[in-house]
Amino acid sequence: MFMSNHKPFIMLAGEAHNSNSSSLAAMEPVWEKAGQLCLNSILLPVSWELIEPEEGKFDFSLVDGLIREARKRGFKLGLLWFGTWKNAQCTYAPEWVKTDLARFRRAEIRKAERRVRLDMFHGLDYSTLSCFCQEAKEADAKAFAALMAHLKETDQQERTVLFVQVENESGILGAVREQGETADRLFAGEVPADFAAHMKAHAASMREDVRRAVESGADSGSWEQVFGAQAEEIFQAYHVASYIDFVAAAGKAAYDLPLTVNAWLEQGEPGNYPSGGAVSKLMEVYKFAAPHVDVVCPDIYLPDFCGVCDGYHRPGNPLCIPETATHSLAGPRLVYSVGHYHAWCFAPFGFEELGDPMRASAALGMDESDPLLSTPQNVEEYAWYNRTLHSLMPLLAEAYGTQRLQAAICERPGENAMEFGAFTIRAGMDGPMVSRRDGCCLALQIAENEFYLVASGCVLEITSNDPEKPHVELLSLEEGRFADGKWERRRRLNGDEAFVLAYGKPALLRLKVFAYR
Repeated sequence: MFMSNHKPFIMLAGEAHNSNSSSLAAMEPVWEKAGQLCLNSILLPVSWELIEPEEGKFDFSLVDGLIREARKRGFKLGLLWFGTWKNAQCTYAPEWVKTDLARFRRAEIRKAERRVRLDMFHGLDYSTLSCFCQEAKEADAKAFAALMAHLKETDQQERTVLFVQVENESGILGAVREQGETADRLFAGEVPADFAAHMKAHAASMREDVRRAVESGADSGSWEQVFGAQAEEIFQAYHVASYIDFVAAAGKAAYDLPLTVNAWLEQGEPGNYPSGGAVSKLMEVYKFAAPHVDVVCPDIYLPDFCGVCDGYHRPGNPLCIPETATHSLAGPRLVYSVGHYHAWCFAPFGFEELGDPMRASAALGMDESDPLLSTPQNVEEYAWYNRTLHSLMPLLAEAYGTQRLQAAICERPGENAMEFGAFTIRAGMDGPMVSRRDGCCLALQIAENEFYLVASGCVLEITSNDPEKPHVELLSLEEGRFADGKWERRRRLNGDEAFVLAYGKPALLRLKVFAYR
């Protein structure tokens, strides 16, 4: 888990729009909205072009200002390094990199071409730096190491910055792999023996299509011989991940802070999404080729939120979500990410506009066919979730990695039973007593028969798991809050409120039960 003041820290965060961190003036309303939402952290881009506008001349005044303002307002930061890649493009590289096409080679997407026109760029030519360009890799690594060294010098004691993301949604669009002389020669050549052995040894944890290709391929030989139908994407991922690791290693050597990579998720065939990126089916490629990266993260705008989380929440790779949608399920997904996946970070992208109906768009994960995915998250409720989870953080962090912390969500109605030894808590979210369809429930066990519950849009049922004591009765039920680490009761619930445990609005509850024959 991320650490702050030598204590575990869950980042209840938001990622700012890319351009807002390019000036302190543009950040003023961003800080204000973060406070309104009760965030404890903000994720902010730091672009290569702004810290090294001239080669070898670094300017960290903007970075220093962002850190200073975050400290003043009590926020922690995650910094996002926009270097070689941002959404599989090189738009944040400095001008001296972009304009020197001989020294800083662009990726060849088709034979004899350096650029391919894609509809998504609205008439602009798509281009990106080549992952096979040594000059680009070394220049990026030098700049990243300078940033990390500066963070160590200015922030190691305060630890305002808790992690740094290396690049952003890396890979190439328009093709499965780079082409050109270097890429073609390497693709026809031998797969590194240690990498081929690693993939064979970890095939069981891979997605079915990748596993079949790995297991049926040769033990050695060309990329096609070893990886068959998956060869081109695995090849591209290996070289993109190796490039990222070169940059990450330089940064780690300067300042040993947690480093992450993020992924534009699979959408159709490779090339429709950035091929070579850190998609979950290629997790084993990244774990081998990028050992200096601590966590591989998803940017989640697809409808199957839980399925995506399942793909990234693996042994050795805790769930960390640096980007996700701002629609009405943002709050329940925050609760579920913390309670079920024990996530290190949850951050809606463009949180400055969270709650603004005029900003609902496909780019932010909106889906007009689903009311839940086409309605912005309510600001007051989202602030309540953040405030409540932050107040519980010491207890939550202590329960991370254990079965004492569980959760249920409306998106998985068939998995609403949370078992805690002698008792099971079920959170029904689709019955006649439920007036909304964005329910969630987090349950934190603090004693054998005592729990804190974060409940919204659900009806709770508590049953005994002991056949010798099949009956359950409430000893106490309270609604309240945590303040300064202490429970403050707002209401002692009994009578009608105890007979039907139905919660339309978000509530923090303290529940104590006992079982008897």
